[in-house]
Formats: sequence, structure tokens, C-alpha cells
Amino acid sequence: MGGFDATQTRHFLADTYLSFVFWTVLTSLGLCIWYFPLWHMGISGYEVVLLADVAPVVLGVPLVRRVLRRHRAVAAVLGLAGIAAYAIPSPTHRLLAVGAGSAGVMIALGSALYTDRVPATGRLERDIQAWEAGLLVSIAVRMLFQTNNPAWATMNATNGGWNKTALALAMLAVLDVATRRSDAMAELHEAKKHDLSPRVGEEPEPRRAAWLPTALGFGALLFALHSMYSDSAIIGRWSWDGYPNTGPAPVPWGGLVITALAAGFSGGHRADLATGMMWWAVASIGAALITLVSGWPGFAGGLVLAVYLGTVTRSILRAVAQCPPGRTLFVGTLWYNILVLGHVWVVAYEFVPGGPLLRERTWVIMAATMLSLYAGVRAARPALVSRIISARDGPEYSAAARTHRRRARIVLWAAVAAGWLAMGARLPAATRVPAPFKPEQRLITSAIWTVHFDLDNDMWLAENRIIAAVRDLQVDVMGFLESDTERIIMGGRDWTQRVAEELNYYVDYGPSPRKHTWGCAMISKFPIKNSTHHLLPSPVGELACAIHATLDVHGRDVDVIVSHNGQEENPLDRKLQTTELARIMRESQNPFIFTGYVVTKPHARNYKLLFDGGRIHDIDPTDSDRWCQYIGYRGVKRVGYARISRGTITDTEIQVGKFVVPAPDENIDAWAPSYNRVPESHYAPEYHFPTVFRGRGVRGHFYHVFKEPRYFE
Repeated sequence: MGGFDATQTRHFLADTYLSFVFWTVLTSLGLCIWYFPLWHMGISGYEVVLLADVAPVVLGVPLVRRVLRRHRAVAAVLGLAGIAAYAIPSPTHRLLAVGAGSAGVMIALGSALYTDRVPATGRLERDIQAWEAGLLVSIAVRMLFQTNNPAWATMNATNGGWNKTALALAMLAVLDVATRRSDAMAELHEAKKHDLSPRVGEEPEPRRAAWLPTALGFGALLFALHSMYSDSAIIGRWSWDGYPNTGPAPVPWGGLVITALAAGFSGGHRADLATGMMWWAVASIGAALITLVSGWPGFAGGLVLAVYLGTVTRSILRAVAQCPPGRTLFVGTLWYNILVLGHVWVVAYEFVPGGPLLRERTWVIMAATMLSLYAGVRAARPALVSRIISARDGPEYSAAARTHRRRARIVLWAAVAAGWLAMGARLPAATRVPAPFKPEQRLITSAIWTVHFDLDNDMWLAENRIIAAVRDLQVDVMGFLESDTERIIMGGRDWTQRVAEELNYYVDYGPSPRKHTWGCAMISKFPIKNSTHHLLPSPVGELACAIHATLDVHGRDVDVIVSHNGQEENPLDRKLQTTELARIMRESQNPFIFTGYVVTKPHARNYKLLFDGGRIHDIDPTDSDRWCQYIGYRGVKRVGYARISRGTITDTEIQVGKFVVPAPDENIDAWAPSYNRVPESHYAPEYHFPTVFRGRGVRGHFYHVFKEPRYFE
């Protein structure tokens, strides 16, 4: 029994792939739900689909358990709906399909834990190890695909999806499961033959874990893995800070995240150590660091927490298997959903009932998670210490257990190796030195775009088209608003990595997700000498963010702001935020370019606060058809201004300005702007805006409002 077994290896690989399906569907559900409140600007009603993952409550019905024990593939087939959903054009119907898939994968997990709980067969250990391996495979795939999962329902053939391949492999894995029942019975008979079942009178019955704390621990484990470790970039962005001391870049240091998880999973068989209070206390320190501290110390805390979660996964899932499946998994998944909602409430408090209770309180969610994990592992500890499988078990079983553990570790560390290979393959693109487009003309092209979290009007990921638009515009510096996607509801991804790598830019992700904003990011062809992330005054509404960066532009320091002010409904917030932005710009002695989302009419009160108070000039004071986005400047020569339609990517246009930066030794104290309009022919072709956006444009992007760019003397 201890040698290589091709059948068992095939089964384990099939289970691992179905675990990959589990994590694919789970991570895509929140992303699909998010589309609806995003476009409704508040609760839409579709959020109820989040409760699809409480479906394991049906395991409380004996008939359902018997059917799933005899026909294990039933729930797995339902889970495939979450992969096949990509073929449904309608966002509503696609969401419902992903919800059905979420119900299926959760039922399949619960059924496997309950059905395979008999210790003698060793199948429970294999189920858990396959679930762990599937998470690592999912992370490795996302490392290769620049944080996207190519099997998500928001992917398709036009934006980088490999949905058909993923679905075909899933069907093969389900087929393997469907033909496996006889193998399970054979294993049980083999166990009995070798007398591996408990002997009456010789071994006391193990203590069962208390089901309620076990359920809370399971919910917290699922939430922690999903919210912070379903992608290698999440904790790196959680600990991100301004230049020059940003903390670890996602490439290559995301490789440490998958390594830490694998190390934890590999040590998960030591339940006596994993469930100890001292180890939990160490992990709590790590959780505090990643929640409260920026840079490498916060990232290191996140790695410690990753190892801890890896070590307790097996203990918690073993305990779940010993408890009544219906109520345990119902309460566990319900608690997971409550934590997910809290994870959203801390930033979306302006739009949800009871929002102020959790406003900017990520630490509360982390504390609840850690306390729940403690309850879960302490409840599991007595039962695991008195396991039925003991040293008296025969040598054949021990050899089989060792063989399977070896097999699982090979798969775990193969996934880690694949992740590091992906980091190595991406490293040259991530570390190339960017070059500006027009250095001879000392030109800087700056733009602003509210990208709606990279989720387009039809619920597809949009970075392919964002990349194409940025490439066609040839911008040197661009601000992206509503850009923070490192949350469960946005897929826990970092689309700025792909933009920066494929177009060769420096990138500042902006305020980290733990700063509770909707995000503002910046890409630059010029070196970022320094950047500061500001949380603008927001006493009433959503927390506004800004990046104030100093760039080395053709040898001269130029300051840039990318900002996103609050909503129209909160005039006090907007006034205070605009006043703070004006202060930052007024106190800078460098040439300045402002690109931001101000929420004001031209020449209204907040407009004057910004432009007059900040000592900057509007790129076109005659443009009266503006409300949100504005471009301002000081100490640089304005060449032109253009407005490009949004296409189907978002609900907001692109605004672009071209400027000439003075030489390093040029005195700009007496500088004054010119508002004389000139024809395009006034400038050489190197200064012109791209012709591709003229007329009907390309991919739905075209010069609008003025129908063409405007040029100034």
C-alpha cells in the first residue's frame, strides 16, 4: 500500500482541481454581486445571492446526505455552473449561475467532510489536503495571469479568459468522482481487513468538538483565506505605502505568500502544536501588524498569519467533519458571510444600513476573525488529541498514510514552484525602466479616468480595453479613480500590475485597502521620487483619497495630485476636501499638475476654492460642461486639452492634458498662462493628440464634447 498508486494519484489530482473550482467560484461570487450595487449606487437586492453559500444546511436532512454519499458527483456538477456561467451574456443570469455554483461547491465540501469522516479509510485527510492544494493552485494560476483567475465568470475569450479549458478539465474531474464509489468501499473493506477500525474496550471514543465554536472557527478560516490569501498580492497591497519606502512589490515578493501558506499546510498534521494558545497569540501579533502597520513589518505580519492559517486548516476541517453537518456548516457559512459584509461595511458605510457602526474599523473585523479562530481550534483540540488513528494501527495503514502525505506535499510544493516561476517570468517586465514618450520636446501628457473598479458595463473585466486606451493615448502620467480592487467584492485582485507591466510604467497603488477608501492609483513614465497618500477630511460621508507625488520630469521636479472627492450629498466633506487639496498645492514650490474628481460646477464655490486657493489654473476655463473630473496646472506650459468618451468600460470619460515642462534652470517665478486658442497646425506633430480618436474613434472611445482636441498658445 505504500508504493506509487496511479489510481489514488488520479483521484487526488481530480479532487485538487475541484478544489480549484471551489476557490474560483467562491472568489468570483463577490465580484459578480458587486456589479449591481456599483451601478445602483447603493443596495440593489442582488446581494441576497451571497447567501447561496449557506446551502450546506441541506446536509441536515438524512435523505440528502444518503443521496450525496452514493452520488458524490451531484454537488460537483452543480458547482460547475459557476465555471460555465461565462457563456451567459446577461449579468443578472450570470450572477444567478455563479450563485448556483457557489451552493454546489459548498455542498460538495460539506458532503465530503461528513461522508469521509471515518478515520480508518484516511479519505478525510486526503479531502482536506486536496482542498489546501486547490487553493495553492488557484493562487499560482492568478500569479501567472497577473492576479486574474482565467476561469472567472467575468472573463471570456476577449479579455484573457480560459473558460472552456477550465470547464473541460472540471468535467474530467467530475467524471473521476462519479466513478469512484467502488474505490471508497474497497478502502473501507481494506481497513477492516487490517483491523484499523476502533476496537471495543481497547480505545475510548474520542471527544467530539463542540459544534458552535467549530462552526465559528470554520467561518473565520474561510473568510481569512478568502479575504487575504486568495491572491498573492493582497497582503502586499494591504501593507503598501508611498514612495520611496513602499514596502514589498507584488512581483516578486508575492511568492513569499504562497510559500508561507504551503509551509503552514505542510505542518498541519501537528494538531497539538497548531491548536496551541501560544501559536494563536503569535498569529494575533501578525494579524495586528498587517492591519495596523505599513511596509515590510506589516507584510511580515501577514506572512506569519498565513503560516498560522495553513497549520490550523486541517484541525478545523477535521473538527467540522465530527460535528452535525447541517447546523455546523449553516452557522459557519453564515458567520463567513457576516464577516464578508463587515469587510465591505468598513468602506461602504455611506451606502449601507448601520454603516457608521463599522466605519473605518477593519481592526474590529480582524479581531472577530482571530477570536473565532481561537474558539474553533480550542474546540477542536480535545477531539484531535484523542484521535482514533493511533500508533497501534498496522504498518500497512501507516505506509499508506505516509505515501499520501508525500503525494499531497508534492502537489503543494509544485504549486509553490509554479508560482515562483510565474514571478520569475513576470519580473523583467515589472522591473524595466520606463521612458517618457516625448523627451526631446520636454512634453508631459497627463490624464485622469474613473475606471469603476475595472468592471465594465456588462460585468466583464475591462483591463484589456483600459490598456488599449492608455496605449493609444500615449500618456506619461495617469490617475485612476475607483481603483482599489483588493477586497472580496472586487475579486481580491490588482489590475494595476498588468497595466504597469504591459505598458512599462511605474505604479503607485495609492492608499492601501486598510485605509478604507475606494482607491486612487497612478502610473508614471517618470521616476516617482516621493509620494504621500492623503486621507482627505470626510466627517460625514465616504473617505476621500489623494496621491501627492513628486516626479522627476525631464530633470525637473514636478508635483502631481490624483484625487477623488466625496459625493454631492455631502457639501461639508467636499468643501473640507477641496480646501485641503488647495493647501497641498499652494504650499508646493514645484510646477504642479492636478488631476482629480472634484464634484462641482465650473466657477462654483468649490471650484474657486481649488483653483484660486491652490494657486493653479484651469486647463480650459471656458469648458462649462464639467462636473466631476478636472485638470489644473501651474508652472508648466499648457499645449492642449482633450476629452475622450468612456466607451463601455465605465460611466466616466477620460480627460487629457499636454504640457511642456520648463528646463531645470529656468526661473518660473514670473510665469503666466496663455488662454489664446490656436489650431493644431500651430504645433509640430510631436505635440499632437492621437488621430485614432477622431471621428468615430476606436473601441467606443472618441473625442467628444468639442469633437476634437483644443490647443492653446
